[in-house]
Amino acid sequence: MQDKNNKLASFDLNKDNWQKCDYEKYINYLISLSDNKLKRFSEGLIFSNYEILGIKLPVLRLIAKEISKGNIVSFLKIQKNNFFESVMIEGFVISHISDEQLFDRYFYNFIDKIDNWSLCDSFCNSLKKLKNKDKYFKVFKDLTKSKKEYHVRVGLIGILSCYVNDKHIEEIFKILDSIKLDTYYVNMACAWLLCECTIKQREKTLKYFKVSKLNTFTYNKAISKCNDSLRVNKEDKNYLKSLKK
Repeated sequence: MQDKNNKLASFDLNKDNWQKCDYEKYINYLISLSDNKLKRFSEGLIFSNYEILGIKLPVLRLIAKEISKGNIVSFLKIQKNNFFESVMIEGFVISHISDEQLFDRYFYNFIDKIDNWSLCDSFCNSLKKLKNKDKYFKVFKDLTKSKKEYHVRVGLIGILSCYVNDKHIEEIFKILDSIKLDTYYVNMACAWLLCECTIKQREKTLKYFKVSKLNTFTYNKAISKCNDSLRVNKEDKNYLKSLKK
């Protein structure tokens, strides 16, 4: 890992004007950071149309941070969907955009590129500094109504990352009850969101379990996630087990 850190330090990512030759060097640089062992491990967990190189997530975040110190728009204009990691970096760079209109333009373009849980969840977790909270809660809520699996998951994980609080909890329950798309990665996102609600909004969420309209798989999976969590106490775990369908 030390060698890879040295490579990170030696490659100039802070550019004012990205050219084709710069981008080609950047892609070769990413390839030089690849790890075959991590690549094989990741391919067993992530099912994507993008080729996986095998680069650790913290390294991708560091690369995106350095790129974002330069001309973000210049980079995004030249960015292509070369690898899973290059798309991931693109998402992290977009999360650094402070101008709301510019962010929106690239946000909607990027979520169309998401084809797996890892791109979705890592991108959404990088959006915690969104300034216009009310606006983006509505954005995420609207995405949960989509017929596209990963648009729905972006909506759910965006809410999980930024909005599990007293102000939004009742609306979150309504959103969960209104989910129409019955696919594995949507169901798992609902279960994860409900587990997070149990942790952060315990009393209201325990009551919601008794009236939830979630499908049986998602409902039971949420209880299972609560049971696996170190942040849910033993008493609540036993109570939730008694509610299992």
